[in-house]
Amino acid sequence: KSQPIGVSVSSDNRVFVSFPHKEPYLFGLAEIVNGERKAFPDDKWNATSGDYDKHFVNVQDIYVDTNDQLWVLDSKPASAGSIFGKDGNNTSQGQFKLVQIDLKNNQVEKVFTFEDLDKDKSGLNDVRVDTDKQLAYLSDPGQASIIVLDLKTGNTRKVLSNTPFTVANPNIILSYNGHEMKDKDANPFKSNVNGIALTKDNKWFYFKPINALNLYRIETKYLADSSLNENDLLAKVEDLGEVGVTHGLVADKVGNVYLTTSLDYSIRRITPEGKLEMLVQDSRLLWPDSLGVGSDGYLYFSCAQMQLLPTWNNGKDLVQYPYEVYRIKVL
Repeated sequence: KSQPIGVSVSSDNRVFVSFPHKEPYLFGLAEIVNGERKAFPDDKWNATSGDYDKHFVNVQDIYVDTNDQLWVLDSKPASAGSIFGKDGNNTSQGQFKLVQIDLKNNQVEKVFTFEDLDKDKSGLNDVRVDTDKQLAYLSDPGQASIIVLDLKTGNTRKVLSNTPFTVANPNIILSYNGHEMKDKDANPFKSNVNGIALTKDNKWFYFKPINALNLYRIETKYLADSSLNENDLLAKVEDLGEVGVTHGLVADKVGNVYLTTSLDYSIRRITPEGKLEMLVQDSRLLWPDSLGVGSDGYLYFSCAQMQLLPTWNNGKDLVQYPYEVYRIKVL
């Protein structure tokens, strides 16, 4: 019954899956070995208590970079920054860390704790790491911003905040079989900038809110340039046109960007030339969420079934157990 959220795949096709902290809780991060989930990097990091810097609290996203470093975004937002409804979380301060694990030896190399982040409002959601510039780019729907983390200093910058590219469209309400996705107080699900992707050459960064139709991108050299003001950055954003409501994004080695959507149970991709292609459409794809591309040419992805959780169904659990992670051949 563990809900899979993050998925990522290493260059030698090791598959990792992360799970938010919900009961029944087995672990926050697992490697799939011979079809079985194995706590990763070890049991201590997946313990439910102990030193905050040495165990996972609520793993939200994972990403394997081009140097085979696995980055684990441990993100438990305060209620003000969360896109997941209250869910009993009434803390006023979020807890956030980014854990770097070297997949050559399965050892934790470094832990970043976002000391300069506004933990009252932030809701760090997805992470991508630019190995050329030693920067991490994170979506922050809580602050409707992109966060740029300097991996050398641990300092962050908040960019493209509350812009048309990062703010959810309040008129887009997700609906399934005529049922609108709203909580018990009739508040619709909405997320500002959420899914993000980084091309393997570290040149292009793609991003969009869930509740928005258009996909955007910007060259990473501009995100890395701290001398640019917000207006300068805004002018560098490219609008790639309508792709619909989407959740997770990921790029492959040839520059395709994959986009998942729950409204029509599908995964599409946009080619480097800007062509939008349907890859798969299947009723089993219940909120296809996070993705990873394997060296075997398969796209691996989780189905989080967010729209079937009690929060959005008057307290009724409509999840179709067990949760699933799938793969499809794409390259």
